[in-house]
Amino acid sequence: MTEQSPLVTDVLAGTCHVLGYDLPGLDGERSAQALGLPQASRAVVVLVDGLGYHNLGALKGHAPFLRRRLTERPDPIRTVSPSTTAAAITGLGTGLLPGQTAMAGYSLRDPNTGDPFSLITWNTDLCAENWQRQQTIGEKLAAQGHELAVVQPAKFLGSGLTNAAWRGGKPVVGESLEQRVDGALAALEWTNLVYLYWGEVDHVGHGKGWQSDAWTAELENLDSEMARLARRLPPDTLLIITADHGMIDVEERIDVAAVPSLSEGVTLVAGEERAAQIYTEDPDAVSARWQAYLGDRATVLTKNEWIESGLLGPVSDQTRSVIGDVIAFSHGRLGIGDSRFMSAWALSITGLHGSLTDEEMDIPCLVEVTT
Repeated sequence: MTEQSPLVTDVLAGTCHVLGYDLPGLDGERSAQALGLPQASRAVVVLVDGLGYHNLGALKGHAPFLRRRLTERPDPIRTVSPSTTAAAITGLGTGLLPGQTAMAGYSLRDPNTGDPFSLITWNTDLCAENWQRQQTIGEKLAAQGHELAVVQPAKFLGSGLTNAAWRGGKPVVGESLEQRVDGALAALEWTNLVYLYWGEVDHVGHGKGWQSDAWTAELENLDSEMARLARRLPPDTLLIITADHGMIDVEERIDVAAVPSLSEGVTLVAGEERAAQIYTEDPDAVSARWQAYLGDRATVLTKNEWIESGLLGPVSDQTRSVIGDVIAFSHGRLGIGDSRFMSAWALSITGLHGSLTDEEMDIPCLVEVTT
């Protein structure tokens, strides 16, 4: 794995180039070349939430269809940072990194209330189009008279995250994975580009851990439906199966509220347990205290250091104004939460992601063209 490896943001941009779309502002040709995407007449891009490269590799014996594709394309690609769903899905839907989309975490501070709000559930009055101001690939395609089919559950229709990432696309509703596969197949009758989202792998991983029997069972279900999708796709269809992030099973937790040297000077903790975003009036002092307490268990950066690191990509004024003043990327199997701002349920989930480890950042990019 090299620093030049393609990001998840390249996948849909590269796919559009393969299909012959010219989308201003997206280097689809570079993306297609970097990903090694073959030419095809149509494409289906499947994003499996939480299907990390290393998670899949450890249990590939339970997924014969995916295992064969993993053998053919054995190298992972990298997701965005923070390695979390809202950031990665919006990256895929725009071709841009979180520094430009302001979708830079699981939760951030609501500038109107000062409280944390979730970029997944969008439990805020903030308008998603005003928060994520960049044009989406769906909008760019629509402007050229093309349609992007977005296959997802009904509860996602009109949601903040959907508007941030997929506005301009045409929704196709499916609840079960079987229904979504059927919806994707039907959509190919009126478009040549389909995006399909599946979230149960991530859901089970959060609740029971990726090493659980339940996660393995969900992987087996995914594998079966992806095999069915591939069998039923029309000839000359490019199928891409990728993910938004991987996952670790947490073994140690720190509650900021219970540690005076961590809670001192902190007005809010948002983000996620593997990439805690701290809001404070004194970032240098808070960063120093956090790093001294955590030692080699985390990398702690001020906002300016985080931006200068390049992890977020180019950073807009909007993003700079909403991200935390300090961020703590956890190492190992550590989760850092704050019971003052997070629910007991959120502090009890097993599978976590968001940090910079290979387990969280490496994702598969499995590709084939049907014949």
